[in-house]
Amino acid sequence: MPEPAGLRFLRVLVTVLTVVMMAGIIGILGLIWHRYSNARAPLPEVITLPDGTSATAYTQGSDWYAVVTGDDRILIFDRATGKLRQEMRIETAK
Repeated sequence: MPEPAGLRFLRVLVTVLTVVMMAGIIGILGLIWHRYSNARAPLPEVITLPDGTSATAYTQGSDWYAVVTGDDRILIFDRATGKLRQEMRIETAK
């Protein structure tokens, strides 16, 4: 017994929509992967901290990187030279 034309159209439509949705998800994931894999600046080879400090966190920008130390300071270094640009003390809220 042949299937009705409306049912065949619906089956093809659901199949096509499934394929398009899967291709879209793969495309979006590929774009996210490409964006994040090429966006990172390289890490510096060596970071020289002042004596007696230890690093607890690290972050970076396009031409700088920052290290949060164990004694509640943020040290901002120049990426090109490695020299200290700025030092900020973290104050606790009272």
